[in-house]
Amino acid sequence: MIATNEFSHLIVFLNQPKEMTMSSLINTQVQPFKTQAFHNGKFVQVSNETLKGEWSVLIFMPAAFTFNCPTEIEDAADNYAAFQAAGAEVYIVTTDTHFSHKVWHETSPAVGKAKFPLVGDPTHQLTRAFGVHIEEEGLALRGTFIINPEGMIKTAEVHSNEIARDVSETLRKLKAAQYTAANPGQVCPAKWKEGAKTLAPSIDLVGKI
Repeated sequence: MIATNEFSHLIVFLNQPKEMTMSSLINTQVQPFKTQAFHNGKFVQVSNETLKGEWSVLIFMPAAFTFNCPTEIEDAADNYAAFQAAGAEVYIVTTDTHFSHKVWHETSPAVGKAKFPLVGDPTHQLTRAFGVHIEEEGLALRGTFIINPEGMIKTAEVHSNEIARDVSETLRKLKAAQYTAANPGQVCPAKWKEGAKTLAPSIDLVGKI
């Protein structure tokens, strides 16, 4: 028989968010979570339910007050209008608290441009759930995830932390994900951009491209 204390430990383990691999995340629902963010001068709650109803882009970064992260946030801020026009919200996630994000937003000229939520993950629930947690450091890898309005993960990409990202490529992938969602049976070829031709896979195309 399992002792009472052992059973309690088992329940706690089973209720913890599961750390996923990139391949196992695709076309799965975002795991339940609830945390705090700094957004437009206020502290707000963000959860898996918050993400539903619109396209979401989660951009994980190592930590606040670092060197490369402000350049990525500024890039996202410069393209934020395009994400909004596409019906998507951007979320920046680090393992810091929402309090740290408030100070970061107030003191960094680059981060101060952000009009999207700066999400705190001090419990590492999100970084583990999305498979980007660095256990030895308590930080996140540079992971980018596009999530559809139903809360399903459609793209997952992770960089080593010394390599910053180009958010225009994330925007391109978002529009490709939106196009294929609206046009079942169509696929977006390499370097596809909005308005370009797509493909309808069929036996007639095999060996013809």
